[in-house]
Amino acid sequence: MPSLTSLEKARALLKSARRICVLTGAGVSAASGIQTFRDAGGLWENHSVAEVATPQGFADDPALVWRFYNARRKAADGASPNAAHLALARMELGLRRHGAARAAFALLTQNIDGLHQQAGSQNVIELHGSVWQVRCTDCGEISEDYPLELPVPARCDECGGRLRPNVVWFGEALDPAALQAAEAAVAECDLFLVVGTSALVQPAAAFPLLAGRRGAPVIEVNTELTPISVFAAVALKGPAETLLPQLL
Repeated sequence: MPSLTSLEKARALLKSARRICVLTGAGVSAASGIQTFRDAGGLWENHSVAEVATPQGFADDPALVWRFYNARRKAADGASPNAAHLALARMELGLRRHGAARAAFALLTQNIDGLHQQAGSQNVIELHGSVWQVRCTDCGEISEDYPLELPVPARCDECGGRLRPNVVWFGEALDPAALQAAEAAVAECDLFLVVGTSALVQPAAAFPLLAGRRGAPVIEVNTELTPISVFAAVALKGPAETLLPQLL
């Protein structure tokens, strides 16, 4: 656990901030029971990430990919926001109570489970999409009114085309609108808080560095050291669900 001095410094930075940008990763949802490839050694039911989370994997075996994402939808449906999600929602609410505009708080997340929204966070930018949305590979229609487990093969109601999860797979670029919104939030913030991410996946991993170069102090919350730890104004080591409530 961090020393009281580290927490006090982080609290002081948070208290003086007027425009906060937060980046969250899988570590935020860990206490909610959402597992990742990293937890399973890069495998799901002995299938590699290339088989279930890449465009080529979907082209080769869409049924396998949909079994994987149906399982992820079920896992997310059975999960609840933990103390870390709730703390970030309170942080945003606190800014609003002091008259800050919506743009004064932006939550950039690499998670696709929707737990930030369930916790009450409003200005959420889903960098890697959402497990609750599907996209037609033919007409491009994006929708989310589907049963928990989609049929295999999943077909578009509009054109009959093949549906895929509306998430960013390995080897794909981020949605331009989400990237633009994230870059704007990074450019405008006066405090950057990064929570529960390994800081290895680009372009999200560059956001804390860009904020720091602009002069915004960076606070990191993670269970282990990352590339961000070196330049963070404060690096708090421990689980997000414990440290974020303490930080507030």
